[in-house]
This record gives sequence, structure tokens and C-alpha cells, in this order.
Amino acid sequence: MFFIKFIELRIPIALNDRFHRISQEHKQIASGFAVVAVFILLGKMVAAAKEIAIAWRYGISETVDAYLFTFNLAQWPVNILGGVMAAVMIPVVARIQRKDPGEVSTFRAELLGSTLWLGMALGTICWLFLPWLVTQPWIGLRDTQIGLAHHMALYLAWTIPFALLVHLFGAWTMAANRHLNTLLEALPALVILVGVLLFSGPEPLIWATLLGFLLQVMLLSFTLGRHAEIEAPRYRFQSPFWQSMLAGLGLMLIGQFLISFVSLVDQFVAARLGTGELATLGYANRILSLVLGLGATAIGRAMLPVLSQAHVRGKRSLNQIARRWAGIMFGAGFFTMAVGILLAPQIVELLFQRGQFTIQDTQQVADVLRYGMLQVPFYLVSIVLVNALLSQGRQVPVILVSATGLVVKLLLSFVFVPILNLNGLLIATMGCYFATSLLAAYILTASRK
Repeated sequence: MFFIKFIELRIPIALNDRFHRISQEHKQIASGFAVVAVFILLGKMVAAAKEIAIAWRYGISETVDAYLFTFNLAQWPVNILGGVMAAVMIPVVARIQRKDPGEVSTFRAELLGSTLWLGMALGTICWLFLPWLVTQPWIGLRDTQIGLAHHMALYLAWTIPFALLVHLFGAWTMAANRHLNTLLEALPALVILVGVLLFSGPEPLIWATLLGFLLQVMLLSFTLGRHAEIEAPRYRFQSPFWQSMLAGLGLMLIGQFLISFVSLVDQFVAARLGTGELATLGYANRILSLVLGLGATAIGRAMLPVLSQAHVRGKRSLNQIARRWAGIMFGAGFFTMAVGILLAPQIVELLFQRGQFTIQDTQQVADVLRYGMLQVPFYLVSIVLVNALLSQGRQVPVILVSATGLVVKLLLSFVFVPILNLNGLLIATMGCYFATSLLAAYILTASRK
């Protein structure tokens, strides 16, 4: 709570009483949001340095193509499972701590054992299947890339068990309302950066990636051990809370599957609009992802543990907390949107305008970026409200919200794309998040006791 103590020492005395009247949940969310945001920014800086080092060492080459292709394929199942693990597990752990605190250690031990089994199984399947897959002609790799990708696949497949453990230990850390896992997410990038700077050839990319994940697992397990929050794995399913965990996991996977189609709609529609449209959308989305990714990660990791704990304690003010932070995030998002619309040409020029990227390209991408910025306030609000639903273990309403967003996206794309082309697609995205925000707010309000 260093962030809160820092504020208390710096704010005027006249505001001190008012500050102390703020509920503990609001203070925890604000503190967590600030810490996570700082850690994410540090991680982004390390990742950017890594990309610069890779570009310096390898340029645009078969080595980078093979590495990215193989690594992304290996991490695809991890991204799906890891993306929903925290959202499902944190509310379950909060309920266990409320109903039967002694059962927490048993559940953690069994969850660790099942994760180890799943990670080794997926890693073995990937080790057997991925080297064959990258050699298939329909994949589209060139001969020089196939050899490199085949070699890398034999080793990068084993990032799967490490990455699953990272997601598990990270979720445990967030459940305790700590956020060191966010800072440690930069560790693989840091190890790759050092490896690429010191050594040449494709091998540093392979071994630095594996070593980075291994170190991340070791440091997370060490920090959990210091707080007595990790046990020896147990390879059985005796905890009575497994049923709710697996049911929630299945439902969240459905929701994740549905919401993933929003980005697929963009790709298919933009591809039909003509040459260069996909590239234009890609450049605009790279800038948008900095804002949306930072907001979504910081909001989710700061709010979900606090709201989950408030819910199991019977806090009737949970919906009020969610509405308050939805308003705060809407204001922050509106300000970001206004700045982005105003400075879009300057942002695009600073980041991309060099070499083959011309002034005309800057103007085209900036125009699309301005329309894309319209979604920011509604996107941030939807993240807050969906996390409020998840904190209550209400996966079915989350699936309904995701499905509604997808339907609205398709309908608005059908209406606006023929009129505004690529800009119409981004208006449809804004409408998608506007609809999901309204629906999530209605569900929370209707459920208020």
C-alpha cells in the first residue's frame, strides 16, 4: 500500500479527511491500478528494447519469421487457457477463503498438479506435432524458413508447461492482491535481449526464450513460497470446489471464443476493401493496442481480486464500486479519446513515417486512428463492468455480453462499411463496446438487492 501512503503524505490537509472516508475497496483498486500500470509500462519498455535488438541482429530475415511463427503457434493454446484462468480461479479462491479457509491449500496443491499434467501433455503434443506442421506446403513457409522452424519447434514446444505455470502462479499472486507477476512478465523479454546482444545465430532466440520462462516460474514460485501460498503438487481431484472451477472455465472459454471473433471480423472485412486496407488497419491497431491493452490489463488485475473479495464478504456495495470505477474509466477514456483524435497525425508520423511510409500513408492511418479512438471510453467501461460480473462468478451473463457485442459488430459493419469503408468498421467496433457496456450495466443493476 505504498502508493496510498504516498498520497496521504502529499495531499493537502483539507482533503485528508475526505480521503480517509474513501472505502478500502476504492483505495485497493486505485493502488493496484497504479502499480500494475507502472509495471506494464516498464515491461513495454523492455519489450521494445528487445524488438530493437532483434531488428539490429537479424533484420527482416528468415530467422525472425521462423521464430515468431513457431513461438506464436506454440503459445496459442496457452493464450486461450491462460486468458481465462485468472478470471475463473480468483473468484473461486475468494469463495473458498470465505467458506472453508483450510481447503485453500488442498485446492492449490491439486490445481498445481493438474496444471503440471496439462502442461506436459500439451508440450508433448506440440513437440510431436508442431515440427511436422511447419513443414507442410500449405503453411506457406519457404524452404530456408522450414528448416529453421522445424529446429525451433523441437525446443519452443516446451515453453508451454512453463507458460501455463506462469499464468497459474500469476493468478495466485493477483488473488492475494499483489502484482509482482506483472513486473516479472518482462523477464523473458529481458533474457532474450541479453542473449541477442551477446550471441549471434538463431540459437540465442531459442535458449533465451526457454530460460526466460524458467526464471519467471522460479521467481514467482519463490515469492509465493515466502507468503506460504504454494504447496507440493497433488495429482488428484478431491477438493469439492473443482466442480465450480471447471464449470466456470468451460463457460469462460466459450466467451473467449466468441469475443475473439470481433478481431476476425475486422480482418475479413478489411481484406475485401482493397489493397492496403489491412495494412492501414494494422498500423492504427498497433497504436490503439497500447491504450486498450494497458487499460484492460491494469483494470482487470487491479479490480478482479478486490471485487471478488468484496462479493464473498457479502458487500452490497459491490455494484456501487463498479459503477464508480466505470465512471472514472469513462472520464479517463474520454480524455484519451480527445487527445488521440487531436494528435493522431503527429502520433502516426512520429512512430511510422520513415522509409517507405509516406506522408499520404500517415494521413490515411491517422484518419482511421481517429475513428478507432471513439471506442476507448466504452471499451474501458465494458472491462470494468465485465470484471464486476466475473467477480460474482457470473459467467453466463458474460457470455451473453460477448455474444451481444459480436452480433452488434456484425450488424453495424453491414450498415456502415459500405458507406465509410474502413472507418465504418471502426464505428462498428465502437458500437460493439457501447452495447456491451449498456448490457453489462443493466445486468448489474437488475441483480442489485
